[in-house]
Amino acid sequence: MEQLVFTVRRQEAKLVVPAKLTPRVHLPLSDIDDQEGLRFHIPIIKFYGGSHFQSDKDPVKVIREALSEALVFYYPFAGRLREELPGRKLIVDCTGELGILFIEADADVTLKELGVPLQPPFPYLKDLLHDVPGSDGILGCPLLLIQVTRLTCGGFVLACRFNHTMCDGTGLAQFLTAAGELARGRQAPSVPPVWERKLLSARDPPRVTFTHHEFDELVEVPIEDLDHRSFFFGSDEVMALRQLVFDQDQLGRRCTSFELMIACIWRCRTIALGLEPNEDVRVHFVVNARKKYKPHLPTGYYGNASAFPAALTTAGMLCTQPLGYALKLVIEAKEVVTEEYMRSMTDLMVLRGRPPYMGAHSFFISDVRHVGFVDVDFGWGKACYTGLTSSCATALPSQVMRLFNFFVCGKNDKDEDGALLLLSLPPTAMKVFEDEMQRLLKHGYHILSTLQT
Repeated sequence: MEQLVFTVRRQEAKLVVPAKLTPRVHLPLSDIDDQEGLRFHIPIIKFYGGSHFQSDKDPVKVIREALSEALVFYYPFAGRLREELPGRKLIVDCTGELGILFIEADADVTLKELGVPLQPPFPYLKDLLHDVPGSDGILGCPLLLIQVTRLTCGGFVLACRFNHTMCDGTGLAQFLTAAGELARGRQAPSVPPVWERKLLSARDPPRVTFTHHEFDELVEVPIEDLDHRSFFFGSDEVMALRQLVFDQDQLGRRCTSFELMIACIWRCRTIALGLEPNEDVRVHFVVNARKKYKPHLPTGYYGNASAFPAALTTAGMLCTQPLGYALKLVIEAKEVVTEEYMRSMTDLMVLRGRPPYMGAHSFFISDVRHVGFVDVDFGWGKACYTGLTSSCATALPSQVMRLFNFFVCGKNDKDEDGALLLLSLPPTAMKVFEDEMQRLLKHGYHILSTLQT
């Protein structure tokens, strides 16, 4: 396929500061926030177009002003992180004088030319989210970088990069939603932000009461050159997979589509990597724990509040057993996340010096379809694509790279809604993965057609 070429004219990056005076304070992050495994930046992208153009308004001006107003309520985003020794505790310095980085840009391309349907990876991401030199550190750097790029059709693209220690996907979506509400004329966000990071701080004395396989100290395997792809799972694909586990201990009836897709992808990915049968393999996935606490965390809490439980087995067992075997492991791992599990994980951060997520042949995946990104509206309606741009690679202390893979909302070429899997694998493994996944789906379709006749 011929690569799209277009020109982007960017203005110099500038700070957007809170529209009003904000408190000058030093705010500690929680012990969940400042773990080693979250000390990286994540990019997201939103494409706006369709029939919601406001030709009399400039999206750059509207969004910049709305962000400034939102920072009055979410003023910690305008601060900078520092590390308090000993213990490496992260503190947000809110000086009232700093802000987030903002870039104004124009591109000589239409939304339609960028792709229909819009599906990651986006080879032109660097044009729509400029990496401002010196801005991507964890300490002493802006916590948010936002670029708004006007398109020639009247649409625009909002791309954002955020420091994961400050918030999770739910927290960022809450901030952007607030900015959208202010852009549309509200005087204050409908959901007031809640800081209260002490709610997710370690107990005194800390005590670990669970086995946390996500922090096992194992040898990491260096990542090769990677192929980045997206795979669509609509209702037909999910129904086909469900046929493969429908009669196994009622799993097919009670599992969620997310659990089913994870089991399928984990198995296909392991087969694609061609591992030795006795090698340990594991899948880690994000579980939002806001409602696991009793009482629930306050509505409006925008800090990190998730766990990465691990399902683990050997490559031989995963690849030779039916799909229901992987599904059962995923469901059991998900169900282990309780309030006590979260307390135990928080205490482990302090006792073990904030270890990173580790594990050879670990597969990390997060579902961001339901965190609120799709509802962000600055006055031009909802975005026609919103979510991550590709899998994210982060460096461990050993400089070995670790990948986070994602599910985002998307459409196929028939304009059907579904889940897009953003996956990265070595090129040879990617082909095997695709073939194995198609084989599973074909088997499921065959069972379904047999039942219907």
